[in-house]
Amino acid sequence: MLKRALYLFILCFASSCAVKHQPKNNEYAFAYFKDNGQDGLHLAFSEDGYNWKALKNDQSFLKPTVSKDKLMRDPCIIRGADNQFHMVWTVSWQDKGIGYASSPDLIHWSEQEFLPVMAKEEGARNCWAPEITYDDKTKTYMIYWSTTITGKFTNTATSAESGYNHRLYYISTKDFKTYTDTKLLYDPGFNVIDATIVPDGNRFVLFMKDETREPAQKNLKIAFSKNLTGSFTKASAKITGKYWAEGPTTLKIGKQWVVYFDKYNEHKYGAITSTDLVNWTDISDKISLPKGIRHGTVFTVSKLELDKLKGVK
Repeated sequence: MLKRALYLFILCFASSCAVKHQPKNNEYAFAYFKDNGQDGLHLAFSEDGYNWKALKNDQSFLKPTVSKDKLMRDPCIIRGADNQFHMVWTVSWQDKGIGYASSPDLIHWSEQEFLPVMAKEEGARNCWAPEITYDDKTKTYMIYWSTTITGKFTNTATSAESGYNHRLYYISTKDFKTYTDTKLLYDPGFNVIDATIVPDGNRFVLFMKDETREPAQKNLKIAFSKNLTGSFTKASAKITGKYWAEGPTTLKIGKQWVVYFDKYNEHKYGAITSTDLVNWTDISDKISLPKGIRHGTVFTVSKLELDKLKGVK
């Protein structure tokens, strides 16, 4: 009996560690923006990861208040180790900082903060599509985004598209109160935006958009690293098709990776799937999302949390 009790204890302990920071009976949520992001945060939900329905009649859950432009584009939400939801977003097309707020339930939010992440870079022109990834090994959150700094990376500079020539930068924090200095995260040798990084066993997978305009790429690629802050491998060949794609976000359903992205020049969303991150199948015709949805992120919520969101009018 003692051995059996010990076995059951170990089994339960192992199971609890396996689902640490993950709600039971997971449902899927999609944070996104519409139009130019002026009305704020929109949320949708799904039970299967393929069919998505807008919450709150597709009205905003949170209106933006920070920066001169007061936008809330490219919202990224993750569930933190503290079981709070943490969100960052693009506040402006041409500001040197990003927005941050937290929430226990996605309904009630903290006061919005402006994080001046590129304020020390005189030539910084923007801060686009920030995201957060948690490193369970170091108990640290990394916030990262893309910025063009005038006069840097001239080998890939061009006059096309207002001369933007982005690379990825990051800061780290353990508590969203104190932050490290801004550092370069990734220079893939091309103009890169819209990064999202997710853990995969003992490595991290970086999904990104190759923003090269001449000759046009406008596709998604991936890279890998053993550490969240790099160094990341050389970018892969493109994993999306002939259409232009941006704003990737990913969900793993069993062994199946699903990457959603904005086919922005076609004004609709697409998706691809893979079991090995090498061979990809387009499943754009198998997904459905709210009309007008734009660049956002997918994350998990509990059934109880989703029920509360469904009750918001």
